[in-house]
Amino acid sequence: MALEELLKELMLLRAPSGYEKEMAYRMRALFAAAGGETRIDRAGNVIAKFAGSAENGPVVMVCAHMDQLGFIVRQIEPNGFLRIDRLGGVPVKVLPSLKLSVRTTAGSWLPGVVGAKSHHAAAAEEKTKVDPIETLYVDIGVRSAADARNLGVEIGCPCVYEPSYEKLHGEMVCGTSADNRGGCACLAQIASELSQNRPAATVFLAACVWEEFNLRGAMLAAREIKPDAAICLDVVLAGDTPDLEGRFDTAVGGGPAVSVYNFHGRGTLNGCIAHEGLARLADQAAAEDSVALQFFASTGIITDSAYIQFENTGAACVDLGFPVRYTHTPGEVCCLRDIADLVRLVCGMLRRIGPDFNFNRY
Repeated sequence: MALEELLKELMLLRAPSGYEKEMAYRMRALFAAAGGETRIDRAGNVIAKFAGSAENGPVVMVCAHMDQLGFIVRQIEPNGFLRIDRLGGVPVKVLPSLKLSVRTTAGSWLPGVVGAKSHHAAAAEEKTKVDPIETLYVDIGVRSAADARNLGVEIGCPCVYEPSYEKLHGEMVCGTSADNRGGCACLAQIASELSQNRPAATVFLAACVWEEFNLRGAMLAAREIKPDAAICLDVVLAGDTPDLEGRFDTAVGGGPAVSVYNFHGRGTLNGCIAHEGLARLADQAAAEDSVALQFFASTGIITDSAYIQFENTGAACVDLGFPVRYTHTPGEVCCLRDIADLVRLVCGMLRRIGPDFNFNRY
């Protein structure tokens, strides 16, 4: 399947953390179609094995998270409005009047909209104020709590941004969940490549759960896979917009990036310092295969590799990504060419990892 068609399909699926079934079933089908020995583990991770050509060769895990951030219904008001809390790092300032999808207990999706006080009735100071999420509510068009419950809405039901995908100029696209459906699209295309060209290493592709919630889904997959190395595919922040100019060198359309350092630092004292050997390998593969490569480092960010690195007595880890503007909003912007080149980069690295590769830190 062509990359743009695949990315659009995946971005339009709804898969909030803990409710990734739609994405999991699609990824399972994509991996299986490429010939991978595919299964869904107990946590919901989709894992596909592609045996390597080397006897007793190394084991490499390539992963990307399937889930997206969203909301949880916290309370149903007597008049049928829904109070919500965040499921992941939602930027509250983008929410008023935003369209949402609300998942029912039966697994179907209902349309809704986050209420916004009518502009004509708002006081001057209210017109520029960001309301905390505790004060917001979702309107699904009913008149009572009983009506909402009759539709299958209960406390604990998840919600997501109403899915969207738009083609912008050239190879630029905009929509929901580019983070991290771009990474999942990479996994599907890597699977197709592995079906045609086996590297020496045995490769496990893992489409993982819970990253936006607690980052522990990939950890469980790694515990089962026991990788010597893990390549984690996710977004990196683009620094080419007026509000981030001068903070990061990464640009949308400038190619995939190696995240050499990330650290969350806000309660979760964890992150990943890239394994130097894997980072050098990415640089080598990019140079030899004519892939434009960027480098990224930042605090305030964390990926699945933060916990994968503790598995199998210390898996060698590197984060690779594609630049995205406006992360965690309903209008994330990325470049198709960056995602395609990320596939080329990972495949080039996999071809170069043999039995003699040094997975030790030094």
